[in-house]
Amino acid sequence: MSLSQRACAWSVLALAILLTSAGTAAHQQQAALTRVLFNARSGNLEVMHRFVLHDAEHAVRALFDPEADLLASAAAREQFAGYVQERFSLLGSAGDPLPLHYVGQEIDGPFLWVYQEMPIPDALPSLGVIHDALRELWPQQNNLVNIEHDGRIQTLNFTGDTHWLSVSFDAAAR
Repeated sequence: MSLSQRACAWSVLALAILLTSAGTAAHQQQAALTRVLFNARSGNLEVMHRFVLHDAEHAVRALFDPEADLLASAAAREQFAGYVQERFSLLGSAGDPLPLHYVGQEIDGPFLWVYQEMPIPDALPSLGVIHDALRELWPQQNNLVNIEHDGRIQTLNFTGDTHWLSVSFDAAAR
């Protein structure tokens, strides 16, 4: 395992511990995990956003409706999914926005998932990412993005004032 893969594994492990810690289960986690997968089998670039349900509930109530109930209301979940789509972008090598399509959302245990996808672009030597979801509500919000491309995982961490980050798929960088 390469140094970057070990670093990524530790990042994911640390975030997983943070998200599943029993002592903080009743409090806002203010951390989200997004996986961007270049899926050669489907031919799609797949985006899977995972938010702690408790955080998403607080966000929907603060942003849209103080009475919102994500467990009971598909409309509230769709509203949160729309909010995530507005605050997450992938940018091509020239800085052009890539046209992600909304696939859906679901609750899975303590998490709310939001899914997007698009056909894998023909040539993409680098990828820019913007992930501002929940960051206007909580400045300490941490959005971790794992990008899986050609058997390699690269991690971007959106904290503080970070608005835009990028990865390169240059074979020489491996």
